[in-house]
Amino acid sequence: MFSSSETDLRRTPLHARHAAAGARLVPFAGWLMPVQYTGIREEHLAVRTGAGIFDVSHMGQVETRGPDAQAFLQHLLSNDLRRLPEGGAQYSVMCNEDGGVLDDLFTYRLAECHYLTVTNAGNHERDFAWMITQAESFDVDVIDRLADFAMLAVQGPLARDLVSRLTDGALPRRMRCCQRDLARVPMLVGGTGYTGEDGVELMLEPERAPEVWDAIVAAGAVPAGLGARDTLRLEVCFHLYGNDLSESRGPIEAGLGWCCKEQTGFIGSEAIAGVRAAGPEERLEPFVIEGPGIARAGNPVIGGGEVSSGTFSPSLERGIGMAYLPVLRAPPGTRIEIDVRGTPRTAVVEKKPLYRKGN
Repeated sequence: MFSSSETDLRRTPLHARHAAAGARLVPFAGWLMPVQYTGIREEHLAVRTGAGIFDVSHMGQVETRGPDAQAFLQHLLSNDLRRLPEGGAQYSVMCNEDGGVLDDLFTYRLAECHYLTVTNAGNHERDFAWMITQAESFDVDVIDRLADFAMLAVQGPLARDLVSRLTDGALPRRMRCCQRDLARVPMLVGGTGYTGEDGVELMLEPERAPEVWDAIVAAGAVPAGLGARDTLRLEVCFHLYGNDLSESRGPIEAGLGWCCKEQTGFIGSEAIAGVRAAGPEERLEPFVIEGPGIARAGNPVIGGGEVSSGTFSPSLERGIGMAYLPVLRAPPGTRIEIDVRGTPRTAVVEKKPLYRKGN
């Protein structure tokens, strides 16, 4: 029997599949989500060596269409929407006026004046409210599509070959998207992902998600939960909103200056340009623990700095993480000490990504 707090949580269209598979289900961003099935390590390595499938239906979607769709999104998003072709995908951040990060997002351009933006689960309602407020001076329709899509991610070196055997046409290349039928179900397929491996993300009608999940699992993909998703993304230094990104810090110190085109005049661009010119006081950098121990988010770095994300890396077989560090202590090769629940742990600042093929 679920507690009252659990009954308040949303369930994805694949909830019954997760329960039947014996997944460990946990609250996450207002949803009841699978954190693991057989185990984080096994699922992680399945994605690194073969193909894994993730239910990411907790992610949100916002549709933008109309004559001013591009101008509107250009006003909100840090990247240059003019460079996004039809059938393209683009990563960006959305900021407040002070340059703090409200969310990091993927936007797909479906047609000339038609876009779909994927939000982080915990930020979706706030993001949508912000977008509606900002849309008042633009000729654009902004539509909440959260309830209209299930979202699956199939990731790993064998993922594209596995999925291609189930589709009616060629898969989009990296950072592209297209409409396809998979297992006779129509959907939007994006050449995107959050693991550092090749693969695709699928957006489709929620009612059809179970049959697509079944087809992909039957073809050989291993179900993987949020635990493996976190270890995979951290090995390649991808950001997690709420840990590595927040309103209290901007994209320059987070290492996301590459997706910020201040010349477009997006909200927060002046503040971000100022930080870029002056240089940030801190930088988000990856580290590897020397010896035993795992640092976690919030652990202080002795002498200045704070861990934003930390875990045990199944691929590297050691503790890893990212931390905001004073600039003078941020260069690769620098040794730092992290206070892990009262025990100092020595770590070394490394280059991104921590995991590379052949490590």
